[in-house]
Amino acid sequence: MKTNNKIFLSSLLALALIGGFTACDDFLDREPQSQITPEAYFIEASQLENYINRMYADILPSHSTWSYGLFDEDNNTDNQVGVSVHDRFTTDRWKVDMSENDNWKFEQIYRCNFFLSEVLPKFGENLNGLENTITGDLANIKHYIGEVYFLRAYDYFKRYQMFGDFPIVSVPLSDNMDELREALQRSPRNEVARFILSDLDKATALLADKKLATTRINKDVALLLKSRVALYEGTWLKYHKGTAFVPGGDGWPGATKDYNSGYQFPSGSIDSEIDFFLTEAINASKQVADAYKGSLAVNTGVLQQDAAEPVNPYYEMFAQEDLSGVSEVLLWRQYARGLTTHNVNSAAGRGNYRIGLTRGFVNNYLMADGTPVYTHGTYSDGDNYYKGDKTIADVRTNRDSRLAIFLKEPGQKNILYELENNEGTEAVFVEPYPGITNGDGERGYSTGYALHKGGSFNRKHYANGGGFTASISFRATEALLNYMEASYVKTGTLDASAREYWTIIRNRSHVDPNFDNTIAKTDMSKEAENDWGSYSAGTLIDPTLYNIRRERRCEFLAEGLRYMDLTRWRSLDQLISNPYHVEGFHLWNTPIEGWYDAADLVADGSSSAKVSSKDRSEYLRPFERYSGQSGYNGMTWKKAHYLRPIMVKQFQVSATSGADVTTSPLYQNPYWPIRADEGATE
Repeated sequence: MKTNNKIFLSSLLALALIGGFTACDDFLDREPQSQITPEAYFIEASQLENYINRMYADILPSHSTWSYGLFDEDNNTDNQVGVSVHDRFTTDRWKVDMSENDNWKFEQIYRCNFFLSEVLPKFGENLNGLENTITGDLANIKHYIGEVYFLRAYDYFKRYQMFGDFPIVSVPLSDNMDELREALQRSPRNEVARFILSDLDKATALLADKKLATTRINKDVALLLKSRVALYEGTWLKYHKGTAFVPGGDGWPGATKDYNSGYQFPSGSIDSEIDFFLTEAINASKQVADAYKGSLAVNTGVLQQDAAEPVNPYYEMFAQEDLSGVSEVLLWRQYARGLTTHNVNSAAGRGNYRIGLTRGFVNNYLMADGTPVYTHGTYSDGDNYYKGDKTIADVRTNRDSRLAIFLKEPGQKNILYELENNEGTEAVFVEPYPGITNGDGERGYSTGYALHKGGSFNRKHYANGGGFTASISFRATEALLNYMEASYVKTGTLDASAREYWTIIRNRSHVDPNFDNTIAKTDMSKEAENDWGSYSAGTLIDPTLYNIRRERRCEFLAEGLRYMDLTRWRSLDQLISNPYHVEGFHLWNTPIEGWYDAADLVADGSSSAKVSSKDRSEYLRPFERYSGQSGYNGMTWKKAHYLRPIMVKQFQVSATSGADVTTSPLYQNPYWPIRADEGATE
């Protein structure tokens, strides 16, 4: 039996659980035994809190996973790109790992299970008539238990997004190989989603009685996550229906491994299952949306450019230290100077660490009057209301304010406060011309379009590696958007609540709230040029649903939800036969070309080229400087890539007959082999 390295858990306070033990493979990541026994430890509310504190940083989203945005999941999509294409958008570069894969793991799930197995018997309330034996405030005790149900749900949500069908393990397991193999059996994805919703229902009930700082999980966050999970699964089942990516679909690998007599959905059919999840999403999101729809952060629509000017609260929501007074933010992570820091501001003050906004995303933002850009002349020249795209200033004019305030242009002031604070060594006071010819991975600009979002105006936040602005984990606007989508997908109409929420979002964005006019003027063939989300299963969707998706795309700019949305919508099939050429700003034959020395614009197609040739496009193409670049012929797709492959080691360690991987209780994801260093078959 293989063993893992010992796993150590230390609390954030003085108490530590010390020691370790061996375990089977990653699917059995284990909590260490301790010199302080669990029986003697989980007896006070403060001890429950200490145990949980570590898991916050390990499980929840924060700046620690930032790569321009709160997550890396907006990068390598039609929203944002770097200078090399991700392997998932190639036909031959994404391959099955042998063992170096940190995604198929249960460490945090085990920590949650360990906590619940020790605490619930001591908690005792409504459990076999026993009395609670944990000392401390009862509401606090219930709250901490609710937090663990939430954390387990969130970690499960991350895993099943990657793999679909996934083992449901709700208790700590003994070190018995037969028991471990049995636990390794993958549950159908919809049942995993139901398990997550169940955990979130438990969390909601337990968290309801206590109001703590919004740096801790609360009832509204649990409801919001429930709406996200339910919407995710409901739309995944709808758009992947009949394929190998849903239980019972054609080629579903679970059919031959665990369900060879056929799969029966808990609700009776896949259509009923879709309806179940969409209904859950509607009900959960509406509770949060109605509670916060009148208290979203105000957007002045103006990018502050002087310390004496009014602050824009919407901009500042992403760039301040303390979010406790921002009602829209339901959960956030606090950072501290010199203790827990990040480099978000340094990146936002430069070229976003060479991750740039795509031309397609810029084109996707509406005009302020609510009309699509293409209704105002060509993308290049416009009709004067739309100014064209030959300078960045023109692109920002008369647009949705979310684009106008977050898209940087040369000459803007990046720093307004504490100008003399020397600890801000990475501060760039005035935005320069985008460094598209700069080969420095940190200071270069990939597409020419870069974002302010997340960048503070205070120099003190620009120490190298020393940023300490807060990180948003969840905010209430998502509930409004989740409701809009779930209710429309379920009923095919916009009900009164959906229309109300949409109006609120449009008004805050300083876009004409007449979304019916937007829908009427939407040309799906034109939208398809800029937005992968215009498709589901290779077919263009209807304009109303599309504009709901557009609103979501524009609101969550660089917040890490894009790849999740594209996969659940099945919005990547069209890339299989029609590779997508990512473009940035309008470089050639425009005033932008004059921003650079002609000698520096090397575009000869060699490996030394700094920019793409005008023969390929007048727009900068970061993947097409020379033919050896991955993505030179466009971003493409394979069906298998909707899910990740399970690494070979998992099959080997769980096989019942030596190295024969076919005797493992596991099955591989659709179209992926169980052989290392091989790509998907289709």
